[in-house]
Amino acid sequence: MLFNSYAFILGFMPLTLLLFHGLRVAGLARSSIGLLALLSLGFYGWWNPVYLLLIVPLIVANFALAASIVPRAGRRPRAAKPFLVFGVVLNLATLGYFKYANFFVDNLNAVAGLDLVLGKVVLPIGISFFTFQKIAFLVDAYRGKVDRLNFIDYALFVTFFPQLIAGPIVHHSEVIRQFREQETVPIPTIALGVTIFTIGLAKKVMLADTAALYASPLFGAVAAGARPDALAAWGAVLAYTAQLYFDFSGYSDMAIGAGLLFGIRLPVNFASPYRAESIIDFWHRWHITLSRFLRDYLYVPLGGNRKGRTRRYVNLLITMVLGGFWHGAGWTFVIWGALHGFYLVVNHLWRALRRHSGGGSDSSSMLGRRLGQAITFIAVVVAWVFFRAEDVGSAFQILLAMAGSNGAARPESVEGAAALVVSTALLAIAWFAPNTQELTGYAGPEGAYGATQARRPPPLRWQPSTGWAVAVGCLFGIALMLMSKVSEFIYFQF
Repeated sequence: MLFNSYAFILGFMPLTLLLFHGLRVAGLARSSIGLLALLSLGFYGWWNPVYLLLIVPLIVANFALAASIVPRAGRRPRAAKPFLVFGVVLNLATLGYFKYANFFVDNLNAVAGLDLVLGKVVLPIGISFFTFQKIAFLVDAYRGKVDRLNFIDYALFVTFFPQLIAGPIVHHSEVIRQFREQETVPIPTIALGVTIFTIGLAKKVMLADTAALYASPLFGAVAAGARPDALAAWGAVLAYTAQLYFDFSGYSDMAIGAGLLFGIRLPVNFASPYRAESIIDFWHRWHITLSRFLRDYLYVPLGGNRKGRTRRYVNLLITMVLGGFWHGAGWTFVIWGALHGFYLVVNHLWRALRRHSGGGSDSSSMLGRRLGQAITFIAVVVAWVFFRAEDVGSAFQILLAMAGSNGAARPESVEGAAALVVSTALLAIAWFAPNTQELTGYAGPEGAYGATQARRPPPLRWQPSTGWAVAVGCLFGIALMLMSKVSEFIYFQF
């Protein structure tokens, strides 16, 4: 059941809201949380009921492990660490089997000349996201950061349907305390939720799906052996750059908006990443909740920057390579992660060099900031080629085409020119239009990482008023009419 589907918007969501708020009005707040957990499991089972045979036992097992780990009376149980290790291994092994088993078998066959056959393993949707959440909960339980255990709260933390399939990757401290609130949801909060959901829906069906029309054909053609000119290659790659941003940020907006309809504030996941002035800045703005997880539960445990500069750079590379591999079982994702790890190392080296030379950490001039934005954007675009390409060979063919190896432009390359015009127009929205946080003032849960990073207040800020209600209603109606061809979100494959 996709967010951008009639079944969700006209069926599941209204019914869920009616039942949830009905129980809240009746004074049955705790019952409303239990109901929401059950309906979230129903939402997950809609894709394939067999998935419930995986996620439900994992929820029970992880909760039992957390209960065995949480310190009591200020003292950690003697067997806490073995339970933690077992829990992390259990979750990673489950993810590894469903997501990476065929990848490892195929590569083993290629290297060793074997003919092992594992059979097709179906990837359960959302497993990458809820696996990270469960691991973080276990680690925090071991660290004494989980104050109280309640099975219903934990089950909803894992399964809450707005963020279950593709994030944001939620930290327990951000949402579980909200589940315990007893009040009915204020009307302004619901109005804000409708607005942000509508913005996300419009991003998906009006912008991302439009960009896909110009990106997907060329990537598919190159995988089949085509050799495009530079104009066509740049047009398609920039179209994918726009598609990925509006597709994933659109999903995140819809998740945040849907959460607000139940009074739950989810963390912000995007803060205009294509405006970033460095790769470090980019990862403070792109997929913010993933960056936070990789930092807190991988980079810091590896040693972070506490063991010298060389070790810091090695830790950065390991973190980003594993972050790339988390996105998908393919060498293209490993290369994408390695590229971003290399970018980050270069960025940190540049900052250290500037500090050593007395130039400060970053240029404060307008020219310096614009140059930083341009270099960062081109580096990100180059990495996106590997992220999208069917295989490594196709990625290099596209990069060679972008460099002009097949000529600058052919007379018949009308599609390439059209893709370049459309992608430039869409990217201009990402660069210059106010983002969702700037427009609505939404800042996520109190104290959440990466609230807005807004440049300046937009000339027109959303507020719960009749005028804005009409405008949002019109945008929702247009988006609803454009949903005739429903398409999945890109991050569903991860």
